[in-house]
Amino acid sequence: MQPTFCEAKIMFDVIVVGARCAGSPTAMTLARAGFRVLLVDRAGFPSDTLSTHLVHQPGVAALARWGLLDRVIESGCPALDQVHYEVEDVRLTGCGRGVEGQRAAYAPRRQVLDSILLDGAIAAGVEFRERHTVTGVLRDETGRVVGVEGTHRGGTFSERAALVIGADGMRSRIADLCDASFTRRKPRLTCAYYAYWDDLPAGLELYERPGSWVAAVPTNDGATLVLTYFPQDRFDEVRVDLERAYHEQIRTTAPALFERMRGKRQLERLRGTGDQQNFFRQASGPGWALVGDAGHHKDSITARGISDAFFQVESLMRHIGKDLGDPAHVDEALAGYAAERDRALLGGFEATLNVARLEVHQERLALLRAVRQDEELTTTYFDLVAGVGSFEALYTPRLMALL
Repeated sequence: MQPTFCEAKIMFDVIVVGARCAGSPTAMTLARAGFRVLLVDRAGFPSDTLSTHLVHQPGVAALARWGLLDRVIESGCPALDQVHYEVEDVRLTGCGRGVEGQRAAYAPRRQVLDSILLDGAIAAGVEFRERHTVTGVLRDETGRVVGVEGTHRGGTFSERAALVIGADGMRSRIADLCDASFTRRKPRLTCAYYAYWDDLPAGLELYERPGSWVAAVPTNDGATLVLTYFPQDRFDEVRVDLERAYHEQIRTTAPALFERMRGKRQLERLRGTGDQQNFFRQASGPGWALVGDAGHHKDSITARGISDAFFQVESLMRHIGKDLGDPAHVDEALAGYAAERDRALLGGFEATLNVARLEVHQERLALLRAVRQDEELTTTYFDLVAGVGSFEALYTPRLMALL
């Protein structure tokens, strides 16, 4: 018979599966609170991953609170303190008020950001094991998750903990092993492809037209990321001749950006995906929790993923506190985290789906034409783009008069 929760030999307080932008800060904050934490990932580090890179101001504020923002800045990643947005006749340029004094966004390459976060976790005392693939969870006789097992190059491993956290991305193995059900699920709306360009003068730029979205985002080493979005129903067509479709989408949606790209060097191959899932999963259960894309994923078009992951990290830590010894307390804390996650992220989920439909409605154009006439309204609008505040803040008497 397997040992019960109380009888099991617990080597770690927490095991975190996945060491990227959700897992490493989760492990770090737990270790800083005094917990014994094991962090595992099937990948080797440093390594790249599909990403829009953009860390909006709420995420930047979290990096500052964790003492890691200076390392992002020292990496040479430029501050993005102006946004330029174009759709039809509307041109908006400005910056939001930001969060906790952080008005700039940053878009570090993922091998840079993930390494900074992982270094922070290790410095906090986390035990990290790379190239470890989790294949199963351990349960006690009540069904409670009490650890993980898996494989690595040297063979197999098995470790126990009071809490197992899945931070292993949209296709989370931990979510599957824990039977985390989907509580909200919407169809895929876009497919996205991007490349890096050398010496391309650009700020944070967003361009939209019906059926298309293009973005330019400066990142590390003088490179600029140029992203294109297509409707999901064009996926099969686009991937037949990806280079042609990519350039044509930029030419027709952002012609000025396209002209700046002439003669510039593409640094790496085109990357992208047609698998942009939109869902909420059950966030927790007996002995387990999900953070980041493992529990909640939405289309990358609004680039909210990293900032939302950081929010979940801090929310989970607030609810757990400093006590993992009582399973009943842990379950209550995890339920509180789950409720806060869903409440806080649902609005951004719906807003992202609205953008990802790639539709340009006359009502929204009228709103944007009014916003562009007032600097204060423009500032509020760019806060909303970054995930700061709610749309109610935009509907001031001044806006209503302009409308």
